[in-house]
Amino acid sequence: MTKNIYSNGYNATTTMKKTLSNLVILFAIAVALLGACTKSTQDDHEQHQNQSSEAQYTCPMHPNVIQGSPGKCPACGMDLVLKPSNTARSTSDLMLTDSQMKLANVTTQKVSLQSIGKTVVVNGRLVENEELTEVVSSRAAGRIEKLFVKETGRTIKKGEPLYELYSETLLTLQREYLLAKEQFDALGSTETRYKSFLEAAKRKLLLYGLTNAQVDELSKNKNAQNRITFRSPATGIVSEISISEGQYVSEGGPLIRIENTSTLWLEAELYPSEASLVKVGDQINVRISGFENQAVEATVSFLSPEFRNNTQIMSLRASIANTTLAFTPGMQAQVFFSHSTKKALSLPVDAVIRDGKGAHVYIQRGHNTFRPQMVKTGLEDFEKVEITEGLMEGDTVAVTGAYLLYSEIILKKGIDPMAGHSH
Repeated sequence: MTKNIYSNGYNATTTMKKTLSNLVILFAIAVALLGACTKSTQDDHEQHQNQSSEAQYTCPMHPNVIQGSPGKCPACGMDLVLKPSNTARSTSDLMLTDSQMKLANVTTQKVSLQSIGKTVVVNGRLVENEELTEVVSSRAAGRIEKLFVKETGRTIKKGEPLYELYSETLLTLQREYLLAKEQFDALGSTETRYKSFLEAAKRKLLLYGLTNAQVDELSKNKNAQNRITFRSPATGIVSEISISEGQYVSEGGPLIRIENTSTLWLEAELYPSEASLVKVGDQINVRISGFENQAVEATVSFLSPEFRNNTQIMSLRASIANTTLAFTPGMQAQVFFSHSTKKALSLPVDAVIRDGKGAHVYIQRGHNTFRPQMVKTGLEDFEKVEITEGLMEGDTVAVTGAYLLYSEIILKKGIDPMAGHSH
């Protein structure tokens, strides 16, 4: 009995010791875990503090504004955004391969100071240059035997046949020339006066519209022609035909009108506020309908000295070279007058992308790498736009293919490059 009591006591003591030992081990493990957790929390907190101390905020419109905490831009009042680290590339950066650059026709240009001013657009139209108009008239009275040109609008070259004329006057002059030629051949070697008779007879034929080739042919054949072919004195467009075959015409009567289109006139109407922008002799920029991508220069040759009756409109006329005959009378045109010109940071118009959030361009950040940048624009003409904020002189910007870069960012990254940015 006594042995069982001692045995039970020993067992109880042993069990208690094991329990205490296990509790000590568990406590030690808990203390260790608690210390590790505390150290991890401190490390994370220190890392967060380090990141917070290194974080910099900048203005999307003014990259030179940088500060260590969020806030407002002192220049424009926009919310500052977190500036990405130098080692990490922005999510809106777009990198292209060399082949993609060529396919998209992406070209770049440095932002620089250029002349730019306000532009006024005036509508006009091309008309014939009346100073070059040729009116073919009959050199002698007679009958139109044949017409080589029977429709208006046809282009004709200098020297092409226009009509055949039967004229008693021309027939008589040919006979006089042949008689003078016969006398000169027979007596010209001894009598010098016959040479002057021959020259006078030839001069009469030339004054009546015959060419040197026709006179030489008459001298060779020695046979007067009943029908004389008259040729075009100029190259141009036949705008009017006043005769028909078989019709009798009088000497000096108008027959055919030819418009020389190697030089055209541009006619436009100006209001008083626009008339002060131009003077005679100025070179003006013109865009002609159908040739919008081709800049044309014209020289102002006339400004009406007074306004039209009962209006406040003044007429302008300028000369445009048309050596290739690409332009035709009646074409619509636009005249661009620039004024208030100044030096400012400027880019080609196609380099600026505009949407509901404002305007932005694509700055080159590395080899074939571009990033969108918000900008503000100012004066704008037909070719250039002023950049008032967002860029600095020397920045390299994509000037062609900008819309393709905009589409590529949306398709490839699934983001709007200007999301969250507004003025």
